Formats: sequence, C-alpha cells, structure tokens
Amino acid sequence: MSSTNKIVKSLLLLLCLFSVESAWAQAGKKKALFIMVDGIAADVLEKHPTPNMDRIAAVGGYARAYVGGEKDGYSQTPTISAVGYNSMLTGTWVNKHNVWGNAIKAPNYHYWTIFRHLKAQYPEKKIGVFSSWLDNRTKLVGDGLPETGSIKVDYAFDGFELDTVTFPHDKESEYMHRIDEHVANGAAAGIREHAPDLSWVYLQYPDDMGHRYGDSDQLHRAVTYADNQVGRIWEAIEYRQRQHQEEWLIVITTDHGRDSETGKHHGGQTERERTTWIVTNARDLNSYFAQKPGIVDIMPSVARFMDISLPREVQMEIDGVPFTGNISLAQPTAVYQNNSLILGWKAQQKKGKVKVWLASTNHFKEGGQDEYKLVKTVPLKGEKAVIPVGGSTSGGMYKIVLEGPHNMVNRWVLLP
Repeated sequence: MSSTNKIVKSLLLLLCLFSVESAWAQAGKKKALFIMVDGIAADVLEKHPTPNMDRIAAVGGYARAYVGGEKDGYSQTPTISAVGYNSMLTGTWVNKHNVWGNAIKAPNYHYWTIFRHLKAQYPEKKIGVFSSWLDNRTKLVGDGLPETGSIKVDYAFDGFELDTVTFPHDKESEYMHRIDEHVANGAAAGIREHAPDLSWVYLQYPDDMGHRYGDSDQLHRAVTYADNQVGRIWEAIEYRQRQHQEEWLIVITTDHGRDSETGKHHGGQTERERTTWIVTNARDLNSYFAQKPGIVDIMPSVARFMDISLPREVQMEIDGVPFTGNISLAQPTAVYQNNSLILGWKAQQKKGKVKVWLASTNHFKEGGQDEYKLVKTVPLKGEKAVIPVGGSTSGGMYKIVLEGPHNMVNRWVLLP
C-alpha cells in the first residue's frame, strides 16, 4: 500500500471515529421544559379527563403539590399567579424573591432563576420562553436587565396579550384561548426545530375561566384545551427523543388552586387555594415526590437533571429540594424556645449525618454573603437537634441550614 493510500485510510478512520464520538456526544443530550398551566386546582384536574397528561405521568408520575410557603409562618406566600411563577423559577418563597403580586414591582434578582444558573454555567446553551404574558420574560426572567447580568432569552415567543389586532379581546375571554393555542403551537414548533436546552411554556386560559365562571363547565372545557395543548408539546418532545436521541425532562404544574366557595378566587391560604399538582416524565422520582412537594422543588429538580452545579451559598438559600434522585432530608422545622433552637426534619434515608450550620445575618438578600458556623453534627435518622444560642442577635434572626449527604434544607427563625 502506498504512503498516500495509508494517509487517506488513516484520515477516513479518524473521520469515522470523530463521527461516532460526535454521535455519542449528541446521544442523551439533556433538555428540559416546564409548563405552567394557570389556575387549575388539584381536585379539578383529578376529576376531569386529561389523557395527554396521563400519558406523561405514566412515564414518570403525578403528585399533589402545594404553593403558599409556610402557612402563618415567615415564608407565607400569596397564592397569586406571578408570585407562584417566581417561586417556581427561583426555588424560593416570597420572603426571598420579593414578588408579592402580579405587578412584579421589585423582584430581588439576587435570588437567581434557573435560567440564569444555566447560562452562568453553560453560556452556550439556549433558553426559550413561550408565553402569552410578556412580563414573564421581561420582569421575572429579567431578559436584558443589568440586574440579571443582562441574561438573553434565545427564543422568545410571547407578548400576544398586547396584540389586539391579531387577537381582538372579547368579553368572554375566548381570545385568551386562541393565544394559548398560538403559544402551544409555537412551543411545539420551536422544540421540533430548535430544541432550546431549557424552556418555559405558560398557558393562561384556565385561570380566566376560573375567575369568570368558577367551578363550571367552562373551566372543565379549559382543562381539556390545556391538556390538548400539552399533548402537542409532548409529541414534539417525543419526536426529538426519537430523531435526535435527546433526553428530555418535562414538568407541568399550576400556580395556585381556587377558593372553596365558588372556585372564582385565589390569593389566600385555604387548603384548596394552596393545593396544586405536578405531572412529570421523570423516571427517577424519589420518596419525597409522594409527600406533597412544593412548587419550589421544581427548580432544584430541573437543576439536578440539567447537571447545573448550584454554588454552595445558593444551595443554602433555596427552599426546595429535588424530587428526583437521592436526597437525605426534607420538611425542616425550627422553633426558638428557652434560648435554644429546636430543629426537626423528615429523614429520607437512614444512614448519614446532618451538619447544622448557623448564621445570624441576612446579607445574601443584598448580594452579600453570610458567615455560617458549623454548630453541631447529629445522626440523620434522629430527625432532631437542639442548639443553645443564648439571647437575641444584632440581626434579629437566625438562618439555619441542615446539610445531609445529598442535599441541604433551610429555615429562618425571626426573634421576638
């Protein structure tokens, strides 16, 4: 064989190896999408046929969930739409992210969204927002704002509630259904063609029907519409998984329930207003998923799937825990009594230790760092710890972080 032929053969071999390696690199590439379907209480979803969400849940699971933070506690959070969206995006309750209503007056951008964490670690990855409501992208995600590091949403398909020419407003809010159809079709097309690495889809019509008609045939019809829209998006994901060997996570939820009297209202702390749901195709759901997870648990679950390494100081602030994979503990409690902190948690595993960290400042909310001190290490399975702390602090509070082998949880104690 001539030297030229040897060189050609070697180049062909290298090309084949490169092609195989590239194919393996693309296979299993992780993508995630979460859908916010506005205003469907858990009992409404459960008693109405949702064949498409059922298909997704058959792959992963369905669980009742909650919003609203700790009722009557420091993290109590209004069961209002934008408030719930930001709890989902940041993994924190309102005492941290500071979005108290739909006006979104002063978000605390020091509590980053999942989009910003993704871009910080993987600048090359693409993000998408498919939504009727422009504020979801411009105010909550903070597209282009200096306060959010000028994060850029790569695929923006939103703001259609402002387009009264294409979608003329009517008294029955049917225009909102047409917008949701447009958003769902745009999301399905965007996934098929571009497959952003992380996307948010927002559908509004069910909430409009709830406000207008309460528990009614109109609301049930809106649930059917939403399920069909979810089905189209899911079909696009299935296409990407088949044709591009990608690995996809989808999480579907709602932002609040409805009042028990009429089903028209929300915003308070009744059980029905606080009770929501999560549908997901995640195959590695843990035991916590069946323990009524919170909307704040979606962010760390998506981060875990997307291999986003959250900084330690961020982990100490996130109120949610992953409902996938291994976790050590959840549902922390903390009470100040007789100059001591009485701490508790629910162990998700028997083996291991819990490190108790304590800080008496809250500099994080202003972009600073808090100095945590390790004050005790106790068995995980014991589910309790008592920490003597003496009198009041200059900050008027204690921030407690319980660190297990697989995750952290946190609580605040506001001193009298």
